[in-house]
Amino acid sequence: MQNEDSLDRIAQPNSSVTGAKVEDKGRSVTCMSGAPTGLDALLPDGRGVWVPIDHGASDWPVPGLEDLDRLVADLAEGGADAIVAQKGVITHITRQNKPPAIGLVAHLSVSTRHGGADAGEKVSVGDVEEALMRGAQAVSAQVNMGTQGEGRMIERLGSITSAAYRSNVPALGMVYARGSNLDPMPDDPTHGQAHAVRLAFELGCNVAKAAWSGSVEAFRHVTSAAPIPVLVAGGPRYDDDLALLRMISGAMEAGGAGVCMGRQIFAHPRPKRLVKAICAVVHHGASPEDAAQHLEG
Repeated sequence: MQNEDSLDRIAQPNSSVTGAKVEDKGRSVTCMSGAPTGLDALLPDGRGVWVPIDHGASDWPVPGLEDLDRLVADLAEGGADAIVAQKGVITHITRQNKPPAIGLVAHLSVSTRHGGADAGEKVSVGDVEEALMRGAQAVSAQVNMGTQGEGRMIERLGSITSAAYRSNVPALGMVYARGSNLDPMPDDPTHGQAHAVRLAFELGCNVAKAAWSGSVEAFRHVTSAAPIPVLVAGGPRYDDDLALLRMISGAMEAGGAGVCMGRQIFAHPRPKRLVKAICAVVHHGASPEDAAQHLEG
């Protein structure tokens, strides 16, 4: 059963708060707390720091995910706007006596390292209604574009965004251009990642996650591919915190709306401090050098 906090936070995409009501395209729903809901809560001022922690379903052990309660508390205290997690983790968090003050996005896709030729094909393991019942504010699904099973993954994402639209719930599209069948257009400097963002948008996602394309100029092609917020992914773990902050700053300069980074953050020796530094760049426009001061001490 949902607690009152999670009920207050049920998602309403593209909404704005007026008093204790949420106005959305001519409709209004009661918001008992009067707090922002949907994308307004997850992307305050249109920007967000989201931390996927769903990796344990695909691989285990995963450094940084051993103590979920401590990690989520650190992320919340550091200022992260949301975590992206599998449904069991969402339930675990919402059943705590005092759930951390952080947004919850239920990731509805999964595969494991043991899938052999099918390891790159993400299958659906939940639906929007269940995600809301478990306390999530939004949902997420993944497509590996150019990978075996791409068509089935696209169909699954389309089904999830249809259900999300009917329930007025924001949907994150994790669409990656990464498969062996990938065939980017000759004039695409993003090697298919701009197309991946466009696919997420055209299938009804409210937010897209995109891999960094190597430069501000190239990433601008990614962010301009669709009129929805684009969050930059982290990729392989950086050893240089300042380099990571400079990459994030570059993504913001290119029109990005924030970050959706997992291992960069949860595998860091001090995730709370790193989140504070990232929030300084994303939400306050700090330079990477100034933001790095949050890592000191």
